[in-house]
Amino acid sequence: MKPFPRMLSLLVIGITSSVATAAGSSLPNVSPANSELVNKGAYIARAADCVACHREDYAGGVAIETPMGDIYATNITPSKRYGIGNYTEADLRDALQKGRAPDHMIYPAMPYPSYHGMKDEDISALFAYLQTVPAVDQAPENETDLPFPFNIRSLMFFWNILNVPAYENRDNLTAEQQRGEYLTNNLEHCGTCHTPRDSTMGADNSQYLAGAQLGNWYAPNITPDESSGIGSWSEQDIVTYLRTGELDQRAYAGGPMGEVVSHSTRYLTDEDLGAIAAYLKVVPAIQTENKIQPIDATRLPSPINESITHDLLAQDDYLTQAKANVAANSPAGLYLAVCGSCHGVNGYGQPDAGYAPIVGLTSLRKDTPDNLVNIILHGAKGASNTRPNMPGFADELSSQQIADITNYVRINFGGLASSDVSADYVETTLEGVDTRPFLIKYAGVLAVLGIIAVLALIGFIIWNTMRKRRRHH
Repeated sequence: MKPFPRMLSLLVIGITSSVATAAGSSLPNVSPANSELVNKGAYIARAADCVACHREDYAGGVAIETPMGDIYATNITPSKRYGIGNYTEADLRDALQKGRAPDHMIYPAMPYPSYHGMKDEDISALFAYLQTVPAVDQAPENETDLPFPFNIRSLMFFWNILNVPAYENRDNLTAEQQRGEYLTNNLEHCGTCHTPRDSTMGADNSQYLAGAQLGNWYAPNITPDESSGIGSWSEQDIVTYLRTGELDQRAYAGGPMGEVVSHSTRYLTDEDLGAIAAYLKVVPAIQTENKIQPIDATRLPSPINESITHDLLAQDDYLTQAKANVAANSPAGLYLAVCGSCHGVNGYGQPDAGYAPIVGLTSLRKDTPDNLVNIILHGAKGASNTRPNMPGFADELSSQQIADITNYVRINFGGLASSDVSADYVETTLEGVDTRPFLIKYAGVLAVLGIIAVLALIGFIIWNTMRKRRRHH
């Protein structure tokens, strides 16, 4: 998930503060007072998106939702009692590459199947950096407590045999594409979200980066397929999206991807973002069923004038007039009442205030609008901490009202000829579909049956042995 091209030699030498801030947002915790190694480690921490789970202070506590239950990120500050203050560099390397802490196995919610490919020099830099962050001498409020049999961490040993490493390097890539492959597959671990899982919950590489369900969200197809992926995006489009979280009339990063941009990709250099883009353009294209309808520009609305999106008073007046001309309970009335004050009467938002335009977005034009419905239901976090967050309306609007708004924006701002999202569809989306593989869904039952079978076998062996002894006597 993120930044670009031609200064790989600088990255090999180390990320200095000038390199880290040359493009994109100023990188926190990079300082001329720190060593080159520590500053490179600060950059690696952002490229590996450590903050997403371990928080800005690295004290942990974020819940990672998995099919097995919630797994809570741990404290990785230098606290000797609660963090990794007693870790050696070799300990950190084992944790990142093998999923092994000094005293237990780590669950793959920490993406070590992808970090398995991290370069030793990057781990050395990350270790040096983590020694410099302030120690937080307290444990996260919650600890991981998975149900049987997932609470048996030693089982990860067998899972690792099947699923680590998650990806293999390709041949015949340019130096820039190789860098992009390393960032995509290892540091940014894009496949953790965008590649579906197999029956063991490992990566299904036959569908590499073709999209996957993530709880209420769907991580889209990011292969270069024209109809269902990002084949129509240029390399610069990919860079712009990863840098800003927005791509005019195509995409807006909300939900988990908004967090990726906020915590990680906006901090990456143009060289690294360019490398990711170059690599994503050469991965095998995979067409999926959830296609994106092409933009019909003739069906898209035009702004009332060139300045209204920057004139909040004019927008307010225009919104009041628009509301007066439609029934309050009509789809148009619902949109204007619930969404219009932020996204504008005609969907062009308020750029100066950080409210996103929604005209032409791919989420409006997908055959299966799950993500659009989920955004209306649950809201979305902006791609930076300076952007307003969108609230969710699951508790305020009925399923029929959400369906009406969904159909309204798909037709009026997505340019579709028709949309037939129903209240039942909204309710199904709200409830979610259990997509857990059979082995995961019934793991507890299967484990109990396995134990019973083993005990029965042991009992049979003992009984058979005693029977033979009686015969001899």
